Amino acid sequence: MKLLIDCDFVVYKCCAAAETEIDFGDDVIVVTSTFKDAYSCVKRELNRIANKFGSFDEMILFFSDSKNFRKDIQKDYKGHRNRKKPCAYRRVINKLSEEYSVIRMPTLEADDAMGIYATKNTGNIIVSPDKDMKQIPGMLWNFEESTLIKPEEGAKWHLIQSLAGDNTDGYAGVPGIGVKRAVALFEEKGYSWKTVVEAFKEKGLSEDVALTNARLARILTTEDYDHEKREPILWNPSADYKVNS
Repeated sequence: MKLLIDCDFVVYKCCAAAETEIDFGDDVIVVTSTFKDAYSCVKRELNRIANKFGSFDEMILFFSDSKNFRKDIQKDYKGHRNRKKPCAYRRVINKLSEEYSVIRMPTLEADDAMGIYATKNTGNIIVSPDKDMKQIPGMLWNFEESTLIKPEEGAKWHLIQSLAGDNTDGYAGVPGIGVKRAVALFEEKGYSWKTVVEAFKEKGLSEDVALTNARLARILTTEDYDHEKREPILWNPSADYKVNS
């Protein structure tokens, strides 16, 4: 059993916590940090995760690539997240690469790389606080509790997110529909692509808009990735696509 760690989250949090502002006056404020503090924080977090699980074969750290294929689907995807990385961020990752197995896949976010790895190599545990990872079958620990995600549950969560959208990632879903409303709608009409398309059309939005949201929402699995070309295979549901309970 391996631990698949969303290390974007861990490193960003620790590097940000290690930053200090120095106000020199005259409109000059400098942000500083020490590599030692940032790296020590990351090591503490990884040790805490290791202690949580006790016995495991290996810890693999996943990071997002600097390029993101979802921006080819929608140019302003995560457009509001243009803040620079905190001090020491890149240096910490480089140091971690010397001590741990690190995976970063071209144009993919860490979520996608974890999803591909977890579905190609089953029996491992994903460690991530991101609700998107509820799409991926297998064991998930969100830093608070462990959940076994069944394949049909993961497929349902993808459709739910396609309707509800995710403002933090920059895709809107169906206006006026959040997670609770999406669940109620699917429970009433069935977890299907037809239900998704109808919900978008009721708001005057086309199936193309629905498909864009579904592709942005989808966390890649090994079936969504061309391993030879090293590129994503965009999700393309059939008209009668549905999730069987």
